[in-house]
Amino acid sequence: MLNNKKCKLYGINGIPDHIHILCDLHPNLNLSSLVKDIKVASNLWMKESGLFDEFEGWQEGYGAFTISVREKETLINYIKNQKEHHKKETFMEEFKRLLNENGIKFEGEII
Repeated sequence: MLNNKKCKLYGINGIPDHIHILCDLHPNLNLSSLVKDIKVASNLWMKESGLFDEFEGWQEGYGAFTISVREKETLINYIKNQKEHHKKETFMEEFKRLLNENGIKFEGEII
């Protein structure tokens, strides 16, 4: 799906409560449309595949961050090892920390 949108995928991995995707964003796309398309396509695939019986659908929101090219390999490795990382820091702890580090107020519900 990302290839069809002229976006390059660098890394993807998930654990039960979230996924991480590292990709570039083609200049002709906006982020919210890309996320919507990813959610729709993956939702359909997950339900049709029969591999994810407990999957009920994606949450309404999402988080997106930009990175520098220098950080790409570090982030790819993080994505590969996110299961281990989240043994030390939960998704919500990490998300709130990233928002705080970037001066963004958390406005969502506690999951």
